[in-house]
Amino acid sequence: MPDGQEIAVKRLKISSLEGQRELTNEVKSLAKLRHRNLVRLLGCCIAGEEKMLIYEYMKNKSLDAFIFDETKRGILGWRTRLNIVHGIACGLHYLHDDSGSRIIHRDVKACNVLLDVAMIPKISDFGTARIFDGDQMLERSRKIVGTYGYIPPEYAIDGVISTKTDVFSFGVLLLEIISGVRNRGLYFSKSEESLLSKVNLNKLWEEGNCAELLDDAPTDLRPISELLRCIQVGLLCVQEQAVDRPSMDTVTMMLLSATFPLPQPKRPGFVIFGSWKHSDSASSVELQDEGGNGVTRSMRGDVD
Repeated sequence: MPDGQEIAVKRLKISSLEGQRELTNEVKSLAKLRHRNLVRLLGCCIAGEEKMLIYEYMKNKSLDAFIFDETKRGILGWRTRLNIVHGIACGLHYLHDDSGSRIIHRDVKACNVLLDVAMIPKISDFGTARIFDGDQMLERSRKIVGTYGYIPPEYAIDGVISTKTDVFSFGVLLLEIISGVRNRGLYFSKSEESLLSKVNLNKLWEEGNCAELLDDAPTDLRPISELLRCIQVGLLCVQEQAVDRPSMDTVTMMLLSATFPLPQPKRPGFVIFGSWKHSDSASSVELQDEGGNGVTRSMRGDVD
């Protein structure tokens, strides 16, 4: 900008109809939000067919560029990872409880967490966010949007949206940050399994072998009590039943207070569908239900 401020610009493709709805939704969601762990929308530009969103610039780009990169993830020491986890949790808590409206992000994942020059995390991409009214706690959606591996069973199968949708996604992301392993998706073959199923989290937890989940890239001190607490919080967030998952308010207290009591986690939730029909686009998949009722579920992939 003329004053020297660096910005990031998201420009909508002229031919994109879906993108126009997402752009409008992002402006509605972000316009009045102010939190250190949410990317700040500085303005928008609509001139003829040109539609652009202007954001603060994040020098370190997105979290996935670090945790899933063999050479870069060593940069993220344990303390940095823990601070990132805390920041994401605080941002989601703000969206769910303190933003004036209850906002469900619906696409919490590593590439939607941006890092500023100080490695402070900021949640981004609110194009698929859902704003709840008043005391509304949940709703059903006919169109399922999200990313493979981050959406919970009740949303993937029945279209139920609630704050627990984001809690599940956060739990997956937390375990990815700890392990350095990407959760592959909803459908697994024998050669490519999900993080939630492959590592058999409950078995590791019950047998006290959770160290097997840890990424060995960080070389700084990792107190075992902090490690185990983070893993337990992650397991609580990805429990199969939404009612068993904690709220983000509770999650932040679990992470920030070493004395806050943690219940024992139940079985993690992951979904295996028997029949997929792949579209030509790598960023979407249509699910054919077993009853032949033609239910279509569009889900965004990790293509940005």
